[in-house]
Amino acid sequence: MQTFEIKTHQRGKTYSKHHFFILNKGLNSGKPMTAPCANCFVVSTETIEQKEALFHLSMMLLESKCYRMYIKGTVIPFIYLEDVKKLLENNTKYLNEGDFQTKLETLKKVETLELLFQNKLKATKELKSVLLRSFKLDK
Repeated sequence: MQTFEIKTHQRGKTYSKHHFFILNKGLNSGKPMTAPCANCFVVSTETIEQKEALFHLSMMLLESKCYRMYIKGTVIPFIYLEDVKKLLENNTKYLNEGDFQTKLETLKKVETLELLFQNKLKATKELKSVLLRSFKLDK
């Protein structure tokens, strides 16, 4: 069983354990993040492997829209800390399966590839911009 601690993030506080953040307000409630924001929870774990596994589990819960049924509020949607904790605890049983680890490794490779493509796209846009500005046009 994975052991983790989840609580509300306080601005300016630093954490000694391995941690990540989960957004708790807005329509993207449940979104895992590496950097804190004003409206988020912090999930602390003992090891970096647990942190990565829980981070990706939270991403899977977000992508499969599991958090949506727990979002409350009409003007500013939000999610309760206990709901996030319950969802993570109920789904940690899947982390020990060998199939999960294989998929997690594949997911990390896909994320690396995605980052590479984003960098190539950014460089291509910059090249296009430079080429367009290089034309001598009358003003």
